[in-house]
Amino acid sequence: MSKPIPQHQLNTDSGVHSGATQPMHRVLQAMRKVPEITVYFWIIKLLSTAMGESTTDYLVYQINPYVAVALACLGLAVALILQLSVRRYVTWIYWLAVVMVAVFGTMVADVMHVVLGIPYLVSTACFASALAIIFVAWYVSEKTLSIHTIYSGRRELFYWATVLATFALGTAAGDMTASTLRLGYFPSFVLFAVLFALPALAYWLFGLNEIFAFWFAYIVTRPLGASFADWLGKPYLGGLGLSDAKVAMVLTILIIGFVGYLIVTHKDMKGEQQ
Repeated sequence: MSKPIPQHQLNTDSGVHSGATQPMHRVLQAMRKVPEITVYFWIIKLLSTAMGESTTDYLVYQINPYVAVALACLGLAVALILQLSVRRYVTWIYWLAVVMVAVFGTMVADVMHVVLGIPYLVSTACFASALAIIFVAWYVSEKTLSIHTIYSGRRELFYWATVLATFALGTAAGDMTASTLRLGYFPSFVLFAVLFALPALAYWLFGLNEIFAFWFAYIVTRPLGASFADWLGKPYLGGLGLSDAKVAMVLTILIIGFVGYLIVTHKDMKGEQQ
């Protein structure tokens, strides 16, 4: 009959196993391609959505719209190639990709309405359907939609397809509430601010699924930021008329400032803060 294993040996073996898993966890953490979800993440995300709106509106009216779309597409391609080629999360590369998605996604939604004449209600429904399809395909393939497990490869491609779809959907939804439903820009901003806060409150108070809460809030940041930028820059629908160029410039400076702060402090990287 075998002898029982001494308790001190069990403790030692357990410690070895625990010690072995910790380095693996750190390796996986280092391989992630997205930042930690902190207040800085949401601030820069909102700034990028607003900047994408004002920049797009400025470019398409100041230069040939087809040239503007081509430039945005080229910028997006370069940014995504950089993002997909690095082996880990790099602050400035990640946020460059987000900004270019913001600009290009806004242009896609605007082209469907302005050039093709598709109503905002229809384009909103189309982009919502596209986003749902991406989510379903992502979950069927990877069995999770968690942002905490975004590594290089197929999962990262699903992530960026989702991000692009959320920007296009948010643009169409924001324009639909402000223009089609005639709420104006500031009431639209208030509406989406409330919708943005709801999943956070539901998560803290009622334990709403964190993945659902994250993606709901992420989607809403697009029309929230865009409505704010339009309210500042546009002279109609209740806007202040400060001009898209000035709004885009200020927002760009703010984004650069916050990204620079994260590069120095590493507050967007777990375990590497200074």
